[in-house]
Amino acid sequence: MTERAQIIEYPAEKLYTIGTVSKLTGVGAITLRAWERRYGLVKPVRKESGHRLYTRQHIDQINRITSLTQQGLRISQITPEMLETEMQGSAEDERPNDVWKEYLNGMIAALVSFDEDRLEEIYNTALSLYPIGTVTQKLLTPLLIELGVRWEAGDGGVAEEHFFSFYLRNKLGARFHHRPRGNRGSVLLIAGLPGEHHELGLLLFALAAHENGYRVIPLGANMPLADLESVSRQKKPSAIILAGAIEPSRRTLNDELPKLVSKVSVPVTVGGLSSVYACDAIDKAGAVALGRDIDIGLQRLSKLLS
Repeated sequence: MTERAQIIEYPAEKLYTIGTVSKLTGVGAITLRAWERRYGLVKPVRKESGHRLYTRQHIDQINRITSLTQQGLRISQITPEMLETEMQGSAEDERPNDVWKEYLNGMIAALVSFDEDRLEEIYNTALSLYPIGTVTQKLLTPLLIELGVRWEAGDGGVAEEHFFSFYLRNKLGARFHHRPRGNRGSVLLIAGLPGEHHELGLLLFALAAHENGYRVIPLGANMPLADLESVSRQKKPSAIILAGAIEPSRRTLNDELPKLVSKVSVPVTVGGLSSVYACDAIDKAGAVALGRDIDIGLQRLSKLLS
């Protein structure tokens, strides 16, 4: 298998080479092999040739391990059981994890039955008990990932997708509109990739970036990349963030994205599932893939800007 053949299509799953996973997570290939051999963590799929191939779940596990080590745990203290229960290395007991699972399952059930009152009840209950950032990390982000997998597999209809997108967009839009002003951090231009008509991931990233001190200029979904050059000259951002959950078109990856990178003087990054689908093409275009995990993406952005 050549290095360029980074994403291999299988009937049930997309698999990624160790080089692609390293780019998406920031964890080197040598380290990934050590985690597998010495500690029994992140066991990839093996082809007959011996090549390691990773699923999206493996990528999530790697991000969890990184988060745990940043919280002070040694790699030898991390077990597969910790990854399965999404332990965060804090004083939380098992009950909060059970609560988040209940919230998640409840919102999916309400969505399937088009029950807005139930969605509102669960969402408001979570917000009344936990900070907004925690609700985003523990409920909204896992919910969007779960729904993305569900819709990709054809388990949900268009009406279901539109119902939830309309509901959550209004909620997140209101949060963004009423966000506190006065940040003094770097300016970020945030826009949806061409062909991406959903704004949920975009809004979640914008809110998280604002909470981390950035000044955010959101440009909405389905943004023509050619128009970003003039906006960049006018607003002088520190970086351009493109977001999406779709597989970007060849035109976007091979033509529009390289042109944008060549014409602006700041880093161009791509986040969300789009960056997983097209990691190597993004890298070839001169942009940076941030991955689909918002917290990890913000950490990588911070290192990039520093």
